[in-house]
Amino acid sequence: KITVGVVGYPNVGKSSLINSLLRTKAAQTGDRAGVTKHTQTLKLDKGITIIDCPGVVLDDKVDEQRQLLTNCLPADKAHDV
Repeated sequence: KITVGVVGYPNVGKSSLINSLLRTKAAQTGDRAGVTKHTQTLKLDKGITIIDCPGVVLDDKVDEQRQLLTNCLPADKAHDV
C-alpha cells in the first residue's frame, strides 16, 4: 500500500493536481486560498491513496536555517550566513 501526501503553500493547485490524477472533481477547488479546510483521503487506485492537505503557512518566528533544512525556503532566496 502506498500513501502520498500532497502538501504545499496555499492556493498553488494541490487539489487541482489531485483532481487531474483522479480524472474527476473529487477535491474541492477555488480561486482563493483556504478552500481545503481539512485533510482529505482519496483513493487513486488499488493500493494507492492520496492525501489532500490544506495549505501550509510557516510561522514568522521559524529561522531561515530551519526553513532551508525543511525545504520550505528555496536556496536561491536564502541569505549568506
